[in-house]
Amino acid sequence: MRKLPEVISEEELIKIVTYPKIKRNHKTAIILSFYECLRVSEIAHLRKENVDKGKHIIHILQGKGKVDRDIVIVKPLLITIKTIFNALDRLPVGCGIRSLQKAFKRYANKVLGRDLHFHCLRHSGATWLLNKKNWDVRKVQQHLGHRKLTTTEIYCHVGAKDLVNLEWGDE
Repeated sequence: MRKLPEVISEEELIKIVTYPKIKRNHKTAIILSFYECLRVSEIAHLRKENVDKGKHIIHILQGKGKVDRDIVIVKPLLITIKTIFNALDRLPVGCGIRSLQKAFKRYANKVLGRDLHFHCLRHSGATWLLNKKNWDVRKVQQHLGHRKLTTTEIYCHVGAKDLVNLEWGDE
């Protein structure tokens, strides 16, 4: 049986990206991976010219399987005031894949005390879109660029708290 990757909450993401010793380019990459559910390789290759803020679209060129796709820019990344979320203005990140993976592992360990992999950000983002933003699973599938819905289902984690909130409503 396959072990599902761990996920982090938006609150845990914010703890990581507000860590005083985090490098700016690492912060940008981590924010983009969570909110846009991007793969580390997609972040490493993302450029300013791939972002169309007017249409609220990011063009992912040569993603997994050498497939291009367009994804919507989620609202936290469209905030224009000076916040931690102005990551789209900080492209390219100027880091390689391995460098980003090592950096995230280090920050997650220091800030959260957890041994996490960079790819958990993609799972976390998909889970956030499904549970907190109420996207349907088909929309999440499109955003992630999956051909099969069964693949997307692996990415969307539903915790006990989410099930309770579904039944009883957020308190």
